[in-house]
Order: sequence, then structure tokens, then C-alpha cells
Amino acid sequence: MPLELQFPDGSKRSYEDGATFLQVAESISAGLARNALGAMLDDQPMDLNAQVPHAGTVRILTFNDAEGRDIFRHTSTHIMALATQRVLPGTKLATGPALDDGYFYDMETPRPVTTEDLAAIEAEMQKIVKEDQPIMREEMPRDKAIQLFNEMGEHFKVELMQAKMAEAETVSVYRHGDFVDLCRGPHLPRTGLVKAFKLTGVAGAYWLGDQNNQQLQRVYGTSFPKQKDLDEYLRLIEEAKKRDHRKIGRELDLFSFHDEGPGFPFFHNKGTIVWNLLMDAMRTELRKLDYQEIKTPQILSEDLWHQSGHWDNYKENMYFTKIDERDFAVKPMNCPGGLLVYRSGLHSYRELPMKVAEFGHVHRHELSGVLHGLFRVRCFTQDDAHVFCTEEQIEDSVIECIDLMRRFYSMFGFDDVHIELSTKPAKAIGSDEIWDKATKALEQALNHLEIDFQLNPGDGAFYGPKIDFHIKDCLNRSWQCGTIQLDFSMPERFDLTYVGPDGEKHRPVMLHRAIFGSIERFLGILIEHCEGNFPLWLAPLQVRVLPMNDELVGKARETVNALKEAGIRAELDESDNKLGAKIRDAEMQKVPAMFIIGRREAESGQVAVRRHGAGDQGAMALDAAIAALQEEIETKNR
Repeated sequence: MPLELQFPDGSKRSYEDGATFLQVAESISAGLARNALGAMLDDQPMDLNAQVPHAGTVRILTFNDAEGRDIFRHTSTHIMALATQRVLPGTKLATGPALDDGYFYDMETPRPVTTEDLAAIEAEMQKIVKEDQPIMREEMPRDKAIQLFNEMGEHFKVELMQAKMAEAETVSVYRHGDFVDLCRGPHLPRTGLVKAFKLTGVAGAYWLGDQNNQQLQRVYGTSFPKQKDLDEYLRLIEEAKKRDHRKIGRELDLFSFHDEGPGFPFFHNKGTIVWNLLMDAMRTELRKLDYQEIKTPQILSEDLWHQSGHWDNYKENMYFTKIDERDFAVKPMNCPGGLLVYRSGLHSYRELPMKVAEFGHVHRHELSGVLHGLFRVRCFTQDDAHVFCTEEQIEDSVIECIDLMRRFYSMFGFDDVHIELSTKPAKAIGSDEIWDKATKALEQALNHLEIDFQLNPGDGAFYGPKIDFHIKDCLNRSWQCGTIQLDFSMPERFDLTYVGPDGEKHRPVMLHRAIFGSIERFLGILIEHCEGNFPLWLAPLQVRVLPMNDELVGKARETVNALKEAGIRAELDESDNKLGAKIRDAEMQKVPAMFIIGRREAESGQVAVRRHGAGDQGAMALDAAIAALQEEIETKNR
């Protein structure tokens, strides 16, 4: 019986029973078939060689699709696993997923994997690719699969089937050459399609992510259909190393980390200046929108976290203490404190929406192995805001938050923003009816603004669905920063009310909103994005004044004073270095502007202006040079 398939453009075609997805791709175009990696049938990923099982909506996947890249890199993972077993006989396989930009496999190896091993594994992978082994999927009863993997000595796979797949009657395995792996797939039709790959590193990892379990070797890699794409990716990796915010933070004296406080950043004077400027920029935007600002305690009673739901859904990330024999917790989030502030007074519908901001310092327990500079720390500042509104005000409030985020990110050169809508997770509070209502409200606001968004099922906060904002930096890396979360449950749990026009009490709705997400993490992203070359308004030191000799130090000091009186952060280089060395030092410190004073400038009331990375800008009257800088600072020219 013919199957009718619908395609993304709305067109429909009929295919004979038994047609494969590859044949479907061939019927559309030879070019699409050449580039096809797999297919989606009604949002279910499928092998390219699989027969179309039923009618539905079909999308052929290429490397341009996220799902296509997952298939490509998941197959690369299997190739790497086979190569590792050939290089290190006795290797046992745990799990090996695809990642956004690569893949890894966790393995039990007979000895630690070395750099020399990686080179040997790569060479073996090349052989497997050249062998162009067909990749076959097989469905088998779970008991038979357990017997198979027991015979192979793959005890991790057996444990997965016994613990994670206990209810499954059948499981799927994939084979190529002499390699067999328990896997849901899908995969490429053959190994020869993986044309370009690179193993990028090795690290330790715990089985199933549990530190109480056995430690394994995690081998990382990436792969592309073309060598030129791999070369460009590796170039960006090297560029990212140059831009590492930890390295630049040390060089520019912005922040440091110490064993006395692992995972807790120490901000130095220059870093604190930048941190405060980011805060000031945010506060300026919030004042325009009539936000209030509050400050709540660091430590609150354990009872509060039970009431909010954090105890049941987040306690593994929290720190605890006792005060006067009572149990308390260090706050991992600001929202319960904000709820108490709202509840402390009587509110009218005329006050809504009430927009309450808090730059709250929060602490979260992170395993030492995941700490990473400012990107993953144990304490940070969230630029939280909680918007209390009526149900009728949800859409306008969400739209205002979205507009604020886009405007703010653009200030720093983050114009490429990807948006995701995340729905109810497995651990959640509130009824399905409330979740459906909240999710539809967020979707409606996005549709009103005609924003394209990606649905991210099951990744919402435990108290409500959310819109997440991913900014893309100059290296094309995506960073999740901002979020808008719609919450019907917390106002219910904390019995929040407002007096409506009817004189009766009503329940408000609550939006949780953050733009930086974490100010510390955003700063790390920004440092790498601009390579520490902050725009003039954000630079901790904006001007360094360089006298050409000791006789001109007095005039240079007058210039520094004039700059400071104009509100510009300036300092004098009084070192004995020659002018060339002074310029090189200022360039190394990424000081945006240098005012050079020689005899001619001193006599004429001018300064020779030099800009970081742009060189000599010529001589200008001091007043004019200061005015030009002030305008650049005022407009936050990026």
C-alpha cells in the first residue's frame, strides 16, 4: 500500500511500501541524496537506509541540520571506539554521545590514554574510514542482548540494560566490521562518509556521572564531512586558546583564583571596575523601565527552601549551615527572597506589573572537576528580576523583557541571538494544566514578535517553562545567558495576592528574568569575545599619558588631572622606559587610548593621540581630545 509523505514545504508525495529514506531523498534531488545523513519522520530521527515505516512528515537531514550533525558525530564516536579497542585491547565501552561541536566516548582502558595513544587511535580511525564498513542496525530481545554483551565482556552495556532499560522488551544494536555497540541510533550508512576528524583531548569521567562510581577515560573528538571545515574549526580552537579569559584575566590584572577559595573568583581593582560598569549599564536600562531594586539575605531558613520547592529539586547544589540550632541554607537563587519581599506588603492591581530587580550573590555546589574560570564557579551574581503581573499582562511583560535583552546584548556586539522555548522537565511542581497555560503564554509572546525559536522539550525550570537566549560570539560559539521563566506555582506556594478592581484578592503571576544570567560568566564571555580589548566606556583604564622624557612629567601630570576631572579613567606612565617601550606596555595592557606629550605638544597645549590597535591618530588640542573621548564613552560606542 503506498505511503503518503509530507515535506517541510507542504508538498506531498506517495511512495511504495518498503521505500527507504535514501530513496525518498533521491526522488527529491541527486544533490540532496549525496549530502543526506539521515531523516526525521514526525520528529523521530531515522537511519537513512531504514524503510519508511508509516506515513507522516519527513525531513531529510544533512550536516547543515543539528540532527544531521548529531548522526554524523555519533557515528564518528563508534569509529573512535573501535579504533581505541584496536589500539588498546581490553578497552570496555561505557557511553559515547554526540556534542554540539564534537563527541566523546567514556571508556575503561587498560591504562591511561596518552597523547601518543590519541595519534595512534586517529591513524586506526583513518583505516576504518577507508574500509568504508557498512553500518547495520539490528533489533534484538533485551535478554539476548544482555547475553551477547556479557560474552563480549562489555559490563557497562549490561548494566545499562539491566538498570536503565529494565522495561524494554527489545533493544537496538549497531554493527560495522567487527564492532558491536548497544545504541538507539540513528547512524550513517557506512563509515567512509566521515571524511575529516580530529581527537581533541582526554579527561577523566565517572561512570554515569556519579563520583561514587568507577572513573573512566573520556576521549574527545570532532568530525566534519570536509577537511576545510575541520581546518577552520581547529583554527577557531587555537584562536579560542589565545582568547582564554583566564589567561587574559591574569595578564590584565582583572581577577584570580586561589586554593583558599576553590571555585570562588577574586576580583582585583581593574576587574571590579569592569564589573561595576556592567552593573551600572544594566541599572541604567532598568531605571528607564521603572524597575525597583531590592537586596535579600545570603542565608535563609531550610523551611523556606522546602516551601519554594528547591529542597526537593535542587538541594544537591546547595550549601547548608546551622544558626542557633536551626537549619539554614545559603541561597542558590534569589527568587524566594523576592517572594518574601512582595508578601511583606499589601498590593493593588494598580501597582502591577511590579518589576523588582536584585543583583543577588548566590552560591551553588559544583564538583571540582567542572569548575572552569568564570564560566563555572561556586559563587556568582545573578541579575535577577521578578515581574509580578496579572494573567492579562503576561504577554506585554514578556515582550518588554525580550526587547530589553536584545537591546542590551547589542550594546556589546552580540547581535546574533538564538532563542529556545523549554517545556516541562521530569522533576517539576505544578499541574499539567498550569504548565500548558504557561507554555502557551510564552509561545504567544514569541509569535507576536515573529521570532523564530527552537522548541527544547523537557528543559524548563522545575517551576515553569522558559525562554532561553543564546548569544553567539566572534568565534561562532553559542552561550546561553538570558532567560525568562513563567511561574504560576511560586505565587501559589507563597500565597501572594493583590487587590483587584473588584476589591477582592487575586493571585499574581510571576516572571523570573535574567539578562547576564551570571555577571561573572558574562564577563568571561565578553573577555573572550573582544580578546580583552574592551570598548572605551568599559575599559578599566581608558587613557595612559606618556611623557617623552622626565622634563615633561609635570605637563603630563596636568593632562592626567584634566582627564580625571572630565570623568575619564587615566594614569601617568612615570617609568624610565623610552617612549617605544611605554607604548608597547600600553598596547600589551590593551589601554584604549594613549596621550603622548613631547616638547611640541607641551608648548602648543596639544596631545599626540594613539589608539590601541589602530596606531597614531595625530595631534589634537587637549580639550578636543577629551571631548571626543567623552562622546565615545557617552554613546557606548562599541
